[in-house]
Amino acid sequence: MASIYSRLTHRQVYLQQSDPEIRIHFVEARPSGNQKGTVLLIHGFPESSYQFRHAMGPLSSAGYRTIAPDYRGAGYSSRPLTGYSKKVLATDLHELLTKHLDITEPVHIVGHDIGGMIAHAYAHLFADDVASLIWGECPLPGTTIYDERKPTAALWHFNFHSVPDLPELLVAGNEKQYLKHFYDRLAQNPAAFTEEDLDFYATLYSAPGALRAGFNVYRAFEEDKVDNQRWLKEKGKVKVRAMVLGGEASLDAIRSEEMAKQVNEQVIAGVVEGSGHWIAEEAPLAFVREVLGFIEK
Repeated sequence: MASIYSRLTHRQVYLQQSDPEIRIHFVEARPSGNQKGTVLLIHGFPESSYQFRHAMGPLSSAGYRTIAPDYRGAGYSSRPLTGYSKKVLATDLHELLTKHLDITEPVHIVGHDIGGMIAHAYAHLFADDVASLIWGECPLPGTTIYDERKPTAALWHFNFHSVPDLPELLVAGNEKQYLKHFYDRLAQNPAAFTEEDLDFYATLYSAPGALRAGFNVYRAFEEDKVDNQRWLKEKGKVKVRAMVLGGEASLDAIRSEEMAKQVNEQVIAGVVEGSGHWIAEEAPLAFVREVLGFIEK
């Protein structure tokens, strides 16, 4: 499966060269014919742009320039000590697209898991640069669903990852087993993840600073909550047309539309059939079908 990923175009840019170094790695697939638009795919935890390896080819074949970055701290991108609020991560990606890739037209944003939180921040901060918004598979900080679900056993890792230092100590050396827990537990089709896939993700999260950076994304949730509630109060709901997208058998799908309506002015719910949480990997063709069906309306 890694060969699919390696055949994509890989690049990286420096958003900042001075200390701290902010370097963003991304993969890209371009259409062979006329381009209909640009799709930005934002991954979640514990993943990277590799998450979209099966989807990027079909999306580009449908006419879309498709870009999947590793957000700050993830994948092959640099791992600074700070800057893991979703407004900062969204700003990084906006700078990547507008200042380094010279993309001037509004883009279609697709965010999964943590990427859904980043996508929401992107749509608030850069609304004029967003053509459509697809997000989901995450309880968004600042919503009532987040407040209700965060203390539950199902989201035990939200609080665990937020504890300073201890998660790094306990997970280091056991990265593959730890990550596999989430794939096994949250997938409708655990067989979608091969040993090669698990080894790839485990290698990324075994790198120096990778666990710290991954957990810092969770440690910023309360800051994200304040930002999301402030934007809602000052700007109102996100006005760009939106779809909340989840897996047919996902634990996050139960009240996702209710949650999305708290923060999106115009939103519909989409379902990826045959999938649990990991929609782009468990059912990539169904994922692509839902994405194209929405952005091409």
